[in-house]
Amino acid sequence: MRLKTICIIGLFLFVISYWIFTKGNEFAHSQKPIDFAHWLNLIGAVLLLNFNKVFPKNGIGKIASTLTIMGVIAFIGLNTIDFISWSFGNDNDGRIEFFNQLANTPSIAFPFVYVGPSLLFLGLSIHSLNFIKSNPFGFILTFSGAIFMGLGYFLWNNLIYTALGVTILAFGLILILNKIDEKEITLHNNGSRCASP
Repeated sequence: MRLKTICIIGLFLFVISYWIFTKGNEFAHSQKPIDFAHWLNLIGAVLLLNFNKVFPKNGIGKIASTLTIMGVIAFIGLNTIDFISWSFGNDNDGRIEFFNQLANTPSIAFPFVYVGPSLLFLGLSIHSLNFIKSNPFGFILTFSGAIFMGLGYFLWNNLIYTALGVTILAFGLILILNKIDEKEITLHNNGSRCASP
């Protein structure tokens, strides 16, 4: 399977998971037989690592790749926490106690809940800087989607705005992907230092 296709599948799964999250915690905790939303989110996030292989390996790309890897690791931790939360089922008191314990453990909460997952969006946005001239619309959508997602989640506490931001970011990345051909991806993976396709 081509790397571009894997990236698009990852984006699709990631976006679907965020729209499922808009249904709220009660829906998320009632999913059976598995926590579909967080499995889609986890698989999607891991597949997004392939953007590091598709995009240029220049200075910007190296910074973006590092942040993307750190962000994916954080998403793995975050989804693990959410799987544990889902396992409480109807035991809301136990779930609240679990989250209180988590909040009182900064060494887990900060890298895997509060800060770490944002690094994935930051990494993908920095990757898009390589295409600011060759694909300005894709760059603008990617960057504005990441900002809108952050505002929706951290400032407005609105899951619909968060999902919309992730969707905009995904459209931007797909526009960028569509302008890259497989020969350029091969060049990137063979260590080409070209700034942009």
